[in-house]
Amino acid sequence: MNALDRVIAAVSPQTAVKRAAARRKLDILDSGYGNYGASHTKKSLAGWLYGGGSAKEDIQDNLSTLRQRCRDLYMGVPLATGALKTCRTNVIGSGLRLKSQIDYEALGMDEEAARDLERKIEREFSLWADSTACDLERLDNFYELQQLAFLNWLMSGDVIATLPVTKRANMPYDLRICLIEADRLSNPNGIVDPHIIGGVETNDAGEVVAYHISKHHPLSYDMTETGWTRVEAWGAKTGRRNVLHIMNRERIGQRRGVPFLAPVIEALKQLGRYTDAELVAAVVSGMFTVFIEKESASSDGGFGEIIPEDAQVDAGDDSTIELAPGAIVDLNEGEKAHDMNPGRPNTAFDGFVVAICRQIGAALEIPYELLVKNFNASYSASRGALLEAWKMFRMYRTWLANDFCQPVYEEWFAEAVAKGRIPAPGFFSDPLIRKAYTGAEWNGPAQGLLNPVQEVTAAEKRVQNGFSTRDREAMEMNGSDFYRNAAQLKREEKMLREVKENGENGNAAGKTEE
Repeated sequence: MNALDRVIAAVSPQTAVKRAAARRKLDILDSGYGNYGASHTKKSLAGWLYGGGSAKEDIQDNLSTLRQRCRDLYMGVPLATGALKTCRTNVIGSGLRLKSQIDYEALGMDEEAARDLERKIEREFSLWADSTACDLERLDNFYELQQLAFLNWLMSGDVIATLPVTKRANMPYDLRICLIEADRLSNPNGIVDPHIIGGVETNDAGEVVAYHISKHHPLSYDMTETGWTRVEAWGAKTGRRNVLHIMNRERIGQRRGVPFLAPVIEALKQLGRYTDAELVAAVVSGMFTVFIEKESASSDGGFGEIIPEDAQVDAGDDSTIELAPGAIVDLNEGEKAHDMNPGRPNTAFDGFVVAICRQIGAALEIPYELLVKNFNASYSASRGALLEAWKMFRMYRTWLANDFCQPVYEEWFAEAVAKGRIPAPGFFSDPLIRKAYTGAEWNGPAQGLLNPVQEVTAAEKRVQNGFSTRDREAMEMNGSDFYRNAAQLKREEKMLREVKENGENGNAAGKTEE
């Protein structure tokens, strides 16, 4: 206690105690993180306006604005459009394809019988998945629905898929997929209920039990049909999955997904505005017009009137002046022209845009080179960028396969077994047997090869040392199937032998005749 505190303590002990307590609090604040990121005294942090809440306050209460802004960026900012389509193309491509992987050991089957059953399963699934009949709207096949669902997840943060059953001619399977845009999942009539957040209903334990889906789109002007449908997440008797909620959580307690572009909305919008301004400035620079000053009054028309009416783009706007390439406009008496150099194109434009794109790419886990499709660096740098990007692509591919493709496949498989189109004894009686039959891999587009010779050699060594398999390497390199490749090679080798044998027999017959 210093001298001042001792004097205060003698006069007012209570005040002295408060001063001592306050000093102790400051000591606590100025320790550990209090000296750095949590400091309340540093000038560099004093003006930081911060605040936070639970996942509901931070995410759910801002979702409507985030969704609409992300969609607007997708529709109007080229870099945002490119980022989403780059993810869509590399993660999904033409679609994640089924490769059945039966656990034949758990089922007591021999390997050859399991391979035959896997081929039958894949043929039956193709019958359903390759047809638009799998779509409730009958517009897309299963692989196109994957593209649509993933792109909508990128823009909106989550996607809802229901699995209704509808009979259709010439299609033995009745399972259908109905994709629903994120906005339609909402609280009925905007009610405030702690158990219903963003249309997702939970019980007291926090388990999701139902989804409230609006019959109309809340942003649509067409309000002819209003109301909400409560869809249970799981069938009460069968345990069937009624709703697939495709989302990627980033907070505990989060019930709705965040759009992919949410962290970089401001940067993308400002970059889009800057790009538009530079583009307009460059166009105006290209339209630079010469003004001539005369001593006597001019009888020529005023600004813009020299341009033919059919060439004017905004003649009805009095606030603009029409310019044209190479136009010469007279000035009236007493008027002077001042030459103006707009300095376009801006030499600093490219460097600034590159710097911002690198930050955006870092936030989205898309390397700058891939974000702008510009590979001017060395082979090692380009390969490193692609490898980093593919870590993210594979993560999202696995996530979508687990949350969308596999659940749909399991529902389809159950229908196929129930209708006797696929033999699977014990499928409905034992969950372990069900899991063994529905094992699968979902393979998408291959990464591609920057240096084919080196990468093929590396693949050979991985197989030789047991680090990988021929099947996996075939899928990684060009998205093909090793077993089908081997069967095709067998047929080609047989055909080549027959051609050679026929050629040799023909030559031998010719020599005999001679």
